Amino acid sequence: MLLSAYISGKYERGCELGAGSGIISLLLLTREKLSHAVCLEIQEEYAALTERNARENGLADRLLAVSTDIREYKSECEFDIVYTNPPYMKATSGRMCANDKKSIARHELAGTIEDFCSSAARLLKYGGAFAAVYRPDRMCDLLAAMRAARLEPKRMTFVHADTESEPSMLLVLGKSGAKSSMTLTRPLIIYKDKAHTEYSDDMNYIMENGSFPSYYKR
Repeated sequence: MLLSAYISGKYERGCELGAGSGIISLLLLTREKLSHAVCLEIQEEYAALTERNARENGLADRLLAVSTDIREYKSECEFDIVYTNPPYMKATSGRMCANDKKSIARHELAGTIEDFCSSAARLLKYGGAFAAVYRPDRMCDLLAAMRAARLEPKRMTFVHADTESEPSMLLVLGKSGAKSSMTLTRPLIIYKDKAHTEYSDDMNYIMENGSFPSYYKR
């Protein structure tokens, strides 16, 4: 939800890498930030779920779900924006879930962060946007992969559960072929209190508007 809110502006054609249930694309289409979406998902069951979600939400004519390996997918048309919530754990780290579907979604078993960034660069038009949500402990890997693929990071935001917690995720926007210059915004604090009973003002704004406040976009 936060990644869809972090994406600002309006785009004609978008591509989601590793779509899962397609929630990011569905939110972007519903909020009219995107006209048409192609959702790439290697697991057939999830691709079918994305297709069903689009159909049940009246978006079947604007969303195409494709069960494919992002490293192999080719498109006849370039995209204006590519976005992803990629697997954030290396194949050799953490516990593997008994459910293989979850392992593929969370671990780099079907593509590394370098693969996701290079695939995005291949699909994007020059000057197109790239957006991702990732884990802070792998920030260096993400930024290095983006720069290697000529997806220059332009804006980044750390997300904290509360004011006393370390960041639990980061959001980043990049641009294909852009010059180096990145803005690190104020952090997003989700809850006002440590007990997590009340959203912060910024989080309430995001929930109500489907976008971040304007001062995150400068």
